[in-house]
Amino acid sequence: MPNAPLIEVPASAWEELRSRVRATRWPRPWPMDGRMDGWRAGTEPGELRRLSGYWADGFDWRAREAEINALPSHHAMLDGTSVHYLRFDGETTDATPILLTHGWPSTFLEEVELARRLSRPSDYGAGAAPSFTAIVPSLPGFPFTPEQSRKPGIATHELWHALMTRLGFPRYLAHGGDLGAGISARLAQAHPEAVAGIHVLAVADPGNQSNPTDAERAYLDQGERWYAEEGGYEHLQRTRPLSAAYALNDSPVGLLAWLLEKYHAWTDHTDGAVGLDDDLILTQASLYWFTGAIAATFRPYWEHKAYPPGPILVTVPTGVAVFPADLVQPPRSWAERNHNVVHYTRMPRGGHFAAREQPDLLAEDIRTFAQGLQRPRP
Repeated sequence: MPNAPLIEVPASAWEELRSRVRATRWPRPWPMDGRMDGWRAGTEPGELRRLSGYWADGFDWRAREAEINALPSHHAMLDGTSVHYLRFDGETTDATPILLTHGWPSTFLEEVELARRLSRPSDYGAGAAPSFTAIVPSLPGFPFTPEQSRKPGIATHELWHALMTRLGFPRYLAHGGDLGAGISARLAQAHPEAVAGIHVLAVADPGNQSNPTDAERAYLDQGERWYAEEGGYEHLQRTRPLSAAYALNDSPVGLLAWLLEKYHAWTDHTDGAVGLDDDLILTQASLYWFTGAIAATFRPYWEHKAYPPGPILVTVPTGVAVFPADLVQPPRSWAERNHNVVHYTRMPRGGHFAAREQPDLLAEDIRTFAQGLQRPRP
């Protein structure tokens, strides 16, 4: 018997969204000068108006909804939480299980193209490559996993381990970027007997910042500059998340502006690289809107501040892939301070949403990392 559709938005809800977008109360434009043009003061007005217009008149939500419902969705009840996940079975009998965790401001959709390439490499011109059974869970509070009723709830990495155990995978790999990178690292730290290795796009602060090398000092300086210029969203979501959530949950264009600025700032627009397309951006914004998720997606930031999780020390083999347009680019030596780094790659293109921006590059790097784990180390 086929699974019930994951989402069926009533026609009235879809029409209400379009009406709200059309009725947006736009702010008066600021006078612009060279220091404020483009995206320097936030979401660029012309681009937001263009994309909002497409959202209200042109965007085919029903086609996107059908695509979402065609994905291999499942649910598992774990510690009172109904966790949504996708399962892409590997095309070979010896497929390696791998857990793929998204970050913010994303959904499970960000990982779909990567999961497809890992599970069925022959469909993407890599027939001789090993295959993986890719499990893509939705973070608690994000579409379509409800947020936990306790504060703080059970740690997400423990939910993920329970999920993989429930699915019959006593030994598996984990991959993630952004929030997913931290979850993967804590999963490996807590369950090294089960996690054969992790592949991440970011590394946690090792705590010990003494005697930095020149490369590490440049990285720390880069991080300070990034936080000063780009970190306002994170500070707000850690300190006063509800104040913004009320407005973003009530205005679809306000919500889109909050997400769009990050989709633009954190993707690679150089050398022919492809960022995120309009339909993906609007599909994710629609999912946030229809599920009322934005406040819950801020919760990990608040809880990280309110309930500090403690230091990370990863002893299992770790692969790190650094994309040039990601938020920061940690050098290998920095990652080695608290990770057992056996694989490190500086990618030629791509940004923060690498699983969607550059799924072929990322899939190949994960394969290389995984194959290296099977060879005896010198």
